[in-house]
Amino acid sequence: MPFDALDRLQKNGKRAAEVAAVLAKYGLADGLRWLDVDWIQDRLRSRDGVKLHDQPLATRIRLALGDLGTTFIKLGQVLSTRPDLVGAELATELARLQARTTPDPPEVARATLVAELGRPPEALFATYEPAAFASASIAQVHGARLHDGREVVVKILRADVRQRAEADLELLEAVARLAERHATWLRPYQPVAVARHFRRTLRRELDFTYERRNLDTFAARFAGDATVHFPASVPELSTRSVLTMERLDGIAAADVSALRASGCDLAEFARRGASMWLAMIFRDSVYHADPHPGNLLLLPGTVVGVLDCGMVGRIDSGLRQQVEALLFAAVEQDAAELAEIVLRLGKAPIDTDRAALTTELDEFLADYIGHSLHDLDVGAALQSLFDLVRRYHIVLPAPLSLLLRTLLVLDGTSRALDRDFSLAELIEPFYVQALRRRASPRALLRRLRRTWRDWDRLLDAAPRDLRDVLGRLRDGSLRMRLEHGHLDAVLNRLTLGILVAALVLGGSALWASAAPPRLGGVSVPAVVLYLLAIRLGWRLLRAIRRSGEL
Repeated sequence: MPFDALDRLQKNGKRAAEVAAVLAKYGLADGLRWLDVDWIQDRLRSRDGVKLHDQPLATRIRLALGDLGTTFIKLGQVLSTRPDLVGAELATELARLQARTTPDPPEVARATLVAELGRPPEALFATYEPAAFASASIAQVHGARLHDGREVVVKILRADVRQRAEADLELLEAVARLAERHATWLRPYQPVAVARHFRRTLRRELDFTYERRNLDTFAARFAGDATVHFPASVPELSTRSVLTMERLDGIAAADVSALRASGCDLAEFARRGASMWLAMIFRDSVYHADPHPGNLLLLPGTVVGVLDCGMVGRIDSGLRQQVEALLFAAVEQDAAELAEIVLRLGKAPIDTDRAALTTELDEFLADYIGHSLHDLDVGAALQSLFDLVRRYHIVLPAPLSLLLRTLLVLDGTSRALDRDFSLAELIEPFYVQALRRRASPRALLRRLRRTWRDWDRLLDAAPRDLRDVLGRLRDGSLRMRLEHGHLDAVLNRLTLGILVAALVLGGSALWASAAPPRLGGVSVPAVVLYLLAIRLGWRLLRAIRRSGEL
């Protein structure tokens, strides 16, 4: 038993009880569907007043996470980037999670500014708006003007959000440890690894220095591109809990009616935004990982303004090569190679049916590859790929899953602006560049050097390793160690089953021979053995039912 996990649960007992109460509330709707009583159904509502009766499971999960606050909202948003873990339907629903909360009182925000920057806002800014004009679960935003006349926004971390988040993170990690140990069906999805990844992600979002660096990085990368604009940060007025940056005034991409009323070329706006994201992904290997419409603004001159750079994805050289290999195999419609790359990239069960996976990938390629680029629906293709990967219980690495999810959201955002938009046509030039880069003499020389180093290390170590193995074999000290993961539970069930069978057989023999002592003509030892067999048999059946492996 992982006592550290239990200790964490006990330490955060009050919060654990709150979480359990909310989850029970949202799980109750299914259990009471048969009870058609209006006053009961009226009480089964979310915090926003949404009736839970007949709500789909994915919707109830989203509402429950919203009720649980900052940490769980962010958890849902992170899980929305992992359709390979939670499925496409739930990932789409979780992507709708938005935290609209009441801002902290002006005096609380003022106290944070003074504590972080050492002076009151009247001394820091020419003008400062005490009331926040926007508020979310992590931060709230105030308007201000610098002494040099620049209009800025001041993003201030909510009071006590770090302390509450740390308590929730401890609770989540404790539950993940217990789940990985006792819920066998969850082990392939690595709940502890997911919890640790989420901890790193949330801690970065709670530290505004990361977002400021991201803003500066993106601004520098697109300094020569007049079609894109990232807000400039003000480093001297920024800390871990305060971020001061340029104010962008434009029309949010989520407000399609206002965009159309503006008379701008929405197709050009969508193309510029998508081209910017593809350049970040394929050129810079560092990209804004949340391209939903709320983070895009239409600025004068059809310039794309980008907000909220807290969530960023990175592509290292190894992942880049694998993604390029994946793309090449898809374009060449090589289903067998595609299956090998998918299995090499992700973690698949040992008994994965490679032949069946190859067949399904062949059908996938026939559906989406080989047609006109303009007709290729990248979003639908990625959705189908996620469904296929999840059906075979293949867990993709988090960076790859985030990249594919970003492309999926980017395609959806662009199509909402322009019905005829084609992400595939914009990707084609980057594919050609990748093909040239892969076939360039420099790339071939780099691969040759890497292969030579690998063979050199192998040839250098092989004689010593072989001599050591032969020496141990000669003097009888060579030992083989075999490990069977999670075999204890199987052996325990097998032993219990044999014991139940022995008790039934023994009881039957005593019953048939009417072994004394007897009560009412019935052998008492036989009855005792039968009762013990029933007790142990019930425990065995219950253990099998809990594991879900009937």
